[in-house]
Amino acid sequence: MKLLLFALGLSAGVLLGAEGKVIKVLPHFVDFQGRHTLSPSLYERDAYQELLRNHPEKRAGMQFEVLWKVSGPFSGPLRLRMELRGTESGSLETVEMEVKRGFLGRRWSRVILDPKQLARLGTVAAWKAELLDNTHRITETHSFLW
Repeated sequence: MKLLLFALGLSAGVLLGAEGKVIKVLPHFVDFQGRHTLSPSLYERDAYQELLRNHPEKRAGMQFEVLWKVSGPFSGPLRLRMELRGTESGSLETVEMEVKRGFLGRRWSRVILDPKQLARLGTVAAWKAELLDNTHRITETHSFLW
């Protein structure tokens, strides 16, 4: 009887599939050296981001650092997709990348927008982050204005 319950429990886990969560998304401007801060200090990072926000000529692009986690079995490669809406008329950019599960299922991933993508968007007004198992969405989160 215990063996049967154990087997049913295992099969239920496989049928349910992966579960996950996008925990945090940190958008940052980057300069022409690829830096989003000049030192490890959070205060310094915020001050440098303010400088880049106020001086677009010093920006080379933008990056989104995404903390996510996943648990349970998944059938294919994990993918992280960022959809971005900009202030330019009808501007929408999608960036997708394959990611690997980290220690205890948690991992930081960096999604980078190159200068051409950022120019097409204008200012990023809203974003949505999705974690995918092959093409099946495991979880998503979005900014307030999405």
